Amino acid sequence: MRLPTRLLHRKAKAHKGDFGHILLLAGSPRFSGAAAICVEAAMRSGAGLVTVGLPKSILCAFIKIKIKEVMLLPLPESRKGALSLSGYLKIRDFARKADVLAIGPGLGQENTTQSLVRRIITTLDNPMVIDADGLNALAGKPQLLKSAGSNRVITPHAAEMARLLGVGINKLESDRKEIASQFARKYRLTVVLKGHNTVVADHRGGIYINKTGNPGMATAGSGDVLTGMIAAFMGQGLIPFLAAKYAVYLHGLAGDLASVKKTQISLIASDIIDRIPAAIKQCGCGAGTQVAKGGRL
Repeated sequence: MRLPTRLLHRKAKAHKGDFGHILLLAGSPRFSGAAAICVEAAMRSGAGLVTVGLPKSILCAFIKIKIKEVMLLPLPESRKGALSLSGYLKIRDFARKADVLAIGPGLGQENTTQSLVRRIITTLDNPMVIDADGLNALAGKPQLLKSAGSNRVITPHAAEMARLLGVGINKLESDRKEIASQFARKYRLTVVLKGHNTVVADHRGGIYINKTGNPGMATAGSGDVLTGMIAAFMGQGLIPFLAAKYAVYLHGLAGDLASVKKTQISLIASDIIDRIPAAIKQCGCGAGTQVAKGGRL
């Protein structure tokens, strides 16, 4: 699969603002690594700027594990250290500067955090990627997505999709393609139903069944990598369906390339990130290997 020109070729006079500012809401005391993985994947996938909003008490610890290029937005937290509803106004104001909002990796499931997620999803109009605990906050309440508009992508695995719909996993797995398509049409968004042969479906009837990837990618943080990649491609101007389609393909390809060196049994999410550049290069016939003259910061 060849990537679109929008991703492969950058104008000589381009600057970082041309490639999207991603605001990621992620992390909690137990799951700060999810935020670190997601932001690094977004940067490796071409995002111009990434800011991660996380509970203020884990800020110092997070600085030690994040990549240097990522910016931080400390936010109010609950007594247990998770993002709190009291941070909504600060997030709303900052989101006005962002091109894409990604929400969910490692947030946890405290009541105040889930209330925050629901308010953000129903009131902010940013293009959005919703994953993990962002989806768990909507369990049994998929109608909240109706206010979101068609510029949203949800990325559930089977258990998250089953909770969202209030059905059993066996029923969900019996017809993944049709269920994903129906949900996308009903709620006017793009669905990435993760798993073997990940399904990407959108509200216009678009459908893509992915064939890259391997069982070694069934490892902690792999989904966080995908969330960062989708957000990055949306920030670079791809419509949600195409951003999801190309991200899913490259995510699987990077996992395949990583497994050659690391083996499937030893594969971890960071290995997938490390192979994103090789996957992009393979899909672009060497695009990006030449340095354009006249570029600026």
